Amino acid sequence: MIRHKKQLLTIVLFIAGCIGSNAQKQNISERKQLFDYNWKFNLGDDPDAGAINFNDTGWRKLDLPHDWSIEGKTDPRNPMSGAGGYFPAGTGWYRKQFNVPADWKGKRISIYFEGVYMNSEVFFNGKSVGVHPYGYTSFEYDLTSFVDYGKENVISVRVDNSQQINCRWYSGSGIYRHVWMYVSNPVHVANWGVAITSPEVSAQKATVEVKTLVKNETGKPQNIILNTELTGENRIKQALNPIHVQLEANSTKEITQIISVNKPLLWSPETPHLYQAKISVIHDGKIVDVLNKNFGIRSIQYSAEKGFQLNGKTIKINGGCVHHDNGCLGAAAYDRAEERKVQLLKAAGYNTVRTSHNPPSEAFLNYCDKLGLMVLDEAFDGWRVSKNSHDYSKVFDAWSQRDIESMVLRDRNHPSVIMWSIGNEIIERKKSEAVETAKRLAGYVRHIDTTRPVTSAMTTWDKDWEIFDSLMAAHDICGYNYQMHKAESDHQRVPSRVILQTESYPRDAFSNWNMVQTHNYITGDIVWTAMDYLGESGIGRYYYPGDPKGEHWERDFYPWHGAYCGDIDLTGWRKPISHYRNLLWNDTEKLYLAVREPNPDNGKISETLWSVWPTWESWTWPGREEKQIEVEIYSKYPKVRLYLNNKLVGEKQTTKAEEFKATFPIVYTAGVLKAVGVVGEKEVESKLLKTAGAPAAIKLTADRKEIKANGQDLSYVTVEVVDKYGILQPNADNRLQFTVTGPGVIAGADNADLKDTDSYVSNNRKTWHGRAMVVIKSTKNAGEIRLSIRGNGLSEASVIIKSLPVDL
Repeated sequence: MIRHKKQLLTIVLFIAGCIGSNAQKQNISERKQLFDYNWKFNLGDDPDAGAINFNDTGWRKLDLPHDWSIEGKTDPRNPMSGAGGYFPAGTGWYRKQFNVPADWKGKRISIYFEGVYMNSEVFFNGKSVGVHPYGYTSFEYDLTSFVDYGKENVISVRVDNSQQINCRWYSGSGIYRHVWMYVSNPVHVANWGVAITSPEVSAQKATVEVKTLVKNETGKPQNIILNTELTGENRIKQALNPIHVQLEANSTKEITQIISVNKPLLWSPETPHLYQAKISVIHDGKIVDVLNKNFGIRSIQYSAEKGFQLNGKTIKINGGCVHHDNGCLGAAAYDRAEERKVQLLKAAGYNTVRTSHNPPSEAFLNYCDKLGLMVLDEAFDGWRVSKNSHDYSKVFDAWSQRDIESMVLRDRNHPSVIMWSIGNEIIERKKSEAVETAKRLAGYVRHIDTTRPVTSAMTTWDKDWEIFDSLMAAHDICGYNYQMHKAESDHQRVPSRVILQTESYPRDAFSNWNMVQTHNYITGDIVWTAMDYLGESGIGRYYYPGDPKGEHWERDFYPWHGAYCGDIDLTGWRKPISHYRNLLWNDTEKLYLAVREPNPDNGKISETLWSVWPTWESWTWPGREEKQIEVEIYSKYPKVRLYLNNKLVGEKQTTKAEEFKATFPIVYTAGVLKAVGVVGEKEVESKLLKTAGAPAAIKLTADRKEIKANGQDLSYVTVEVVDKYGILQPNADNRLQFTVTGPGVIAGADNADLKDTDSYVSNNRKTWHGRAMVVIKSTKNAGEIRLSIRGNGLSEASVIIKSLPVDL
């Protein structure tokens, strides 16, 4: 390692003697080229499909990302079973022909996959270049020695998701994240070869350390200059002194540079400031490699006395677990889908997400950085002992080190990542070998990154708990799944332990919030889950008289094919529990009004462990006239008043003693229901629910009216059935027909009803509680996209989305 401590604190003037205008004019090939377009796909297995001359003329043409499972129909006979949402799986092949320019000769060429689910094997020009079992980590293959320059080359990818069950939730199938082609000089910065940290941080000054791994893949020694330039959002540039480095033939060298940044713009969920490091490798006066890397300046500390601290301030972790799927898009990790997911979480009041139970897409982390959402980055669900017959346990011994290192190396520069998780509810947790495994995995993490704590999510389903003390001690922060009630006695026994509840039941929002607020050694609570998801079918369900009884693991509950335990449903609608949780955590929301669904006449609604009582933003309950119904008000005001048709129903306290809730049992009468927050005797805020009439029209709301014509950008269109006055009809279940004209396609359709067996890729859908959603995807042509929706007895509606030209 080379360490360079002498600093430049002034704005950089690029290395005049080494670069000058000559270097600026160099034609450097784009280092990282998107490789998502113009693939061919076939569902099925053919042992010859990896051959260079294989005939694929009948294969389907598509662009990535792609998930073939979401395109199929749910069926109780599908081998994914309830764990995978009853979707189809199988084996598929992808192929792509592309020309490699002759002037790439002498370059290093590699292919980088962000994620392929699962058991992938990559062939290049007929030769196998590697296999990768795990579907959630990224990987790269060097293709240089296989390339035919100036000719057509063929890449083929076999994806085998036929061995079921291999996941406890919906995994998707295929090349579901981006693919990139890397073209670089033989002297270059290694992939994942930059590590940027902030060893010392204060409001006045921060120390930034940049470690760069430079590779010389030539047979001769090379003399280079490494130049690094930092730029903040204020556009002020600072440079590290250029370093002259001699690289031996076929060698790798890590170079360390340190700089002080005055009055740094610190990254936090409230102020997600980002910097960019521009790293240039200069050889013979020419820039031969350039890498831009975003990072944030922030510090992390943790202790039982002060809890979790970001930038020297104690912050409570208000978190939610989130799986990787994007609802009706399946596992396909479109950038816009990942951005929207982060936006929804932020809008619901979350400051932290746990990526249960696998590393997320790079796009997701980029938006967490940009928008300010802290991340607990998790490696895998289990270790050596299986939870399902074909899960990660089969490859754990051979691949766990590589997959842990892949996660940490790839994600270490994201300021949003505040913690690493090395597992979840490990089956072998009672065995002594589990302690050694935890130490080994934590060691892999700490060998690469010592700036973040290591955790894993622990639980017990029996009386044993204290026996896990030695296993807990292998972690920096101890993850508790559903064990918050053990925290106080654990603190008496092990006072130095720092605790984070890594999973909790949704209905325990208040008690968990109160425990976190009143105990410094409890750093936060992460609910299961922040969002509904596909697979783990039936968790979080409530059910009616005559429905099958039981918890989701006790039997198949088809047509249930997903989880309803989220605060946010599959269309992005925030359930009442989301508003309550945000009200507890933050000051952005202080009053909310909803109505508890009444029991039917033939019996009672039943709940399951992860459910909450079905509660709706509705004052439309036909058939309940003159019958009692319960109205709920969540409030951070000292008291609330409830009015029905401008008549006062009552007034109640909503302080902490009442858990910030008031329930009013009243006789249902159609009209206008109003909740009012009261301070002293002054009414300061109100919320309304109005009785809706018969369904009359369709209301469309596009989250974005302009998208990019890149074949991947999305517009989410919310569909609502309304009465003649424009009031949502919450009982509407109309079947709607979707028509798209112009340069766009329907990428998916949803209504959040996890018992609806309609395909997620369709031109029609029923509404559920008056709502549905259509996701429009651009093509690579610019123009106006028109989505028109019609339904029997409803006025047709349309919305126009402009698709703007971009360079591809």
